[in-house]
Amino acid sequence: MRVNPYPMPDLLAALNRTRQDTQEALLELSSGRRVNQPSDDPAAAAILVQNHDQTTVTERYLQSLSSIQGQFQTADSALNSVILVMQRALTLGVEGANGTLSDTDRAAVAAELQGIQDQLISLGNTSFQGRALFAGTLTNSPPFVKDNTVASGVRYDGNDAVNAVQIGDGYQIAVNKPGSQLFVAPGHDVFQAMTGLIQAMQSNTGFTAAMTSLRDAFDYTSGQRVFYGNTMNQAQAQSTYLGAAKLQLSQQENNLAAADLADAASRLVNSETATNATLAAIGRISQLSLFDFLK
Repeated sequence: MRVNPYPMPDLLAALNRTRQDTQEALLELSSGRRVNQPSDDPAAAAILVQNHDQTTVTERYLQSLSSIQGQFQTADSALNSVILVMQRALTLGVEGANGTLSDTDRAAVAAELQGIQDQLISLGNTSFQGRALFAGTLTNSPPFVKDNTVASGVRYDGNDAVNAVQIGDGYQIAVNKPGSQLFVAPGHDVFQAMTGLIQAMQSNTGFTAAMTSLRDAFDYTSGQRVFYGNTMNQAQAQSTYLGAAKLQLSQQENNLAAADLADAASRLVNSETATNATLAAIGRISQLSLFDFLK
């Protein structure tokens, strides 16, 4: 029988292996993952890199959608208020046109209409997170300014441009309509129509033309509001889709990388037992001589 007179190197190598097994099992139990570095499973690690990249892009799109949805809601609410105050202006115009109001009453109505004009300017200057919503792409300052040198009494300082946001691969949506389309579109100028009605109320003449112009502006603006409703629906649908995609990516990562905790716990117990046995053997070997093996 051959006796290895130098068993210590083999025992130390065995001890190193059992300690490494212990560390790997502990890492799996603490992280909940079986793939903590590429060497654990190269094929799964490669897929996980792609998974993380897709998840990052998906989260970026979701963040963009979250931001613009608040913008849409604010803009839609502002336009709803525009429609409501224009309805009030139409009601006041009908009262003035029936010829039963006194000069004093018409002056009071004209003052209320001027207040509505001011309110429309304020709504046209609605902002979200410090950026004007109806200024095109010139969002750093209010787009509508009182100016007696223009016929409507209100000057538009925005532009005609539209902002777009990418919310998917190859998928962009417009996120605004400029005030030049919503409030001062040629032939549908809200402020011009309001000014005409105010002047009709003050002069007690020209009600028919003023009311026709205001109704046209009202109908046009009401129709333009549909843009925000449609765009909010698109954004919500895309949010739902991206949310489902993100969940699927999470499930894929879990399937690839999640540790089998029961198996890891069992391997931990086995490796600790093996480590203790190896340490005991090393301690025993250090007390033996070659003559002990020859007994």
